Amino acid sequence: MIRLLSDAMAGMYRAVLIEHRGKIPVVDPTAYVAPTAVLCGDVHLGAESRVLFGAALTAEDGRIDVGARCVIMENALVRGRASSPVAVGDDVLIGPHAHVNGATVGDGCFLATGSSVFPNSRLEPGVEVRINAVVHVNTVLPAGALVPIGWVAVGDPAQILPPDRHREIWAIQEALDFPGTVYGLPRDAAAHERMQQQAEWLAAHNHDHDTTSDNANSHHP
Repeated sequence: MIRLLSDAMAGMYRAVLIEHRGKIPVVDPTAYVAPTAVLCGDVHLGAESRVLFGAALTAEDGRIDVGARCVIMENALVRGRASSPVAVGDDVLIGPHAHVNGATVGDGCFLATGSSVFPNSRLEPGVEVRINAVVHVNTVLPAGALVPIGWVAVGDPAQILPPDRHREIWAIQEALDFPGTVYGLPRDAAAHERMQQQAEWLAAHNHDHDTTSDNANSHHP
């Protein structure tokens, strides 16, 4: 009786798969997406990968590719953009509350809890970004690099600095042009201009379609 009830309930719990800008997520049959996770738009999830509870992979207007055997843990955010799509290699861990925005993440990288990886950055294979560490826009980390807990990687090639060395970080970061990279606006643009642009960009979600009912997440490994 317990087994029968369990089998019946299993069919009730389905991943939230959202059609966005006419694109529907593609999930390998051997992958798993938790019922409270969300895949939105042009997201491609590879073989034996796992997206855990509360995580969100949102291809706003740029594709997200996740390779094989990746684990995207609870409440992580992965965001793809037209100017900076996301490419995650094989065997990557993206930890709880981590944030990957428009970045390339090579095979075997380890992004710990609360880490942030910003647009147009590139992590070569085997990089470790530890708890609450930051990889700034347009930053390149070579294979095997390590960003310690709470530290900041900035530049191409990256310099890896503790957060209390703000002046040194800013001396590199300013030229990387965060506002231009993320918003396409100059640094002195008014908040109204910046947020109006963001609101209009995100308004595309008004036309999203929930495909969950058409995509039972019954292919657990």
